[in-house]
Amino acid sequence: MSQTHQLSACPSCREPLESGDRFCGACGYDLSAAAPSPDTPTLTMRDGSALPHPAAPGDDGAGWRAAGAPDASGAPAAVHLPSDLPGTDSGGSPLSPGAARQQPPATGSPASPSAASPASGVRFDRPAEPEEYPLQAPDPRQAAGRAAPAGDGTPAEGAAVCVACRAGRVDSDGYCENCGHAQPRERDHMEQESGPVAAVSDRGLRHHRNEDAFAVGGTALPDGSPALLAVVCDGVSSATRPDDASLAASRAASESLLAALPRGTHPQQAMHEAIVAAAQAVEALAEEPATAREHAPHQNAPACTFVGAVVTTGLLVVGWVGDSRVYWVPVDRDAPPARLTEDDSWAAQMVAAGLMSESEAYADERAHAITGWLGADAYELEPHTASFKPDRPGVVVVCTDGLWNYAEAAEEMAEALPPDAAARPLHSARVLVGHALDGGGHDNVTVAVLPFPAPPQGAGSA
Repeated sequence: MSQTHQLSACPSCREPLESGDRFCGACGYDLSAAAPSPDTPTLTMRDGSALPHPAAPGDDGAGWRAAGAPDASGAPAAVHLPSDLPGTDSGGSPLSPGAARQQPPATGSPASPSAASPASGVRFDRPAEPEEYPLQAPDPRQAAGRAAPAGDGTPAEGAAVCVACRAGRVDSDGYCENCGHAQPRERDHMEQESGPVAAVSDRGLRHHRNEDAFAVGGTALPDGSPALLAVVCDGVSSATRPDDASLAASRAASESLLAALPRGTHPQQAMHEAIVAAAQAVEALAEEPATAREHAPHQNAPACTFVGAVVTTGLLVVGWVGDSRVYWVPVDRDAPPARLTEDDSWAAQMVAAGLMSESEAYADERAHAITGWLGADAYELEPHTASFKPDRPGVVVVCTDGLWNYAEAAEEMAEALPPDAAARPLHSARVLVGHALDGGGHDNVTVAVLPFPAPPQGAGSA
């Protein structure tokens, strides 16, 4: 029996429905089917002060030493990193064991169609997950290039065919004329290889669109030595146009880095400037006439998280805002891997304050509430940067939570990463995305892989 008369909004994208609708006009969801499984969106937490981080234990000297201090006037305060990875903050000062970042009190909360938790002020748009999930449309990567039927019912050569019913013609708006399903977007699965650095992004198995974006590339420093970069952004699902936000941020940051590094800007300062540029690009989206493309003008401003890495012949620089991460995996797997970023999230605060264990915090439904993001409604932009000088070759993994949810610990990430990742970055990025999809694919998955040190210009993956 059809359930469309019971629905006021699309179960997949929350688009308002009209009586008698069989398919959602925004995402093409089949309204006669059972409600779709909820994805794991990125959420924002605005109310209340962040809990202070405890002092980190002393450095154990596990093959790392602090990088040289750049000139970074106006850069943010020091950040807390894993105790076995001493580095420098964005001002170039060594990160002391007691250095802790305090989150300023935030007021208000971005509008959301979901209820707020009275205890924490966090808004969630995730209902409880059902025991079974309905069958979704076929994998868009298997959709390709079949011919649509001609007027006599036979396929027309070269025309697009619906990925769901495999019979209907796809109209200019991207919907099937036969069954009404929305067709795969270009961003559902993306891959890019730029010399020795590569990235892969996938919609995942539960999301109706890919809200992640990335940018990878390389350039030369003034002395002619190579520099590699990767930027990964994760759109905040409870905000308006999260896919536009992540794309704008990744492009702006990449352009900023590619312009600053050849000029001789220190990579850590260049990363700080790139985060600021990304934030400005996302904030600008709120000033556009977004209601012309959105049917819910009451939604909050576009927002996303940010994480990036710059690799040179002797320096590794990371920068982030939000809960996307950077991992370090040595080529010599007998050496310990490490996570180089610290989440701006509810779960990280609980762990840092000693109120919950890491496993308890990340199992909580509030774990993915973030306390830092890029967007016009962010309380205050607080870019985090750190630089390191590894004493051995390794691989840098830059990813969204769609991957690290299935390889949270650095040891788990190292185990999932192929041994030849430094030589085959694109293959390795595909393997990591596959690891997340095999684990359930509840979220969009994006990962970039960079070798350290940066190989000479002209060298690529094998």
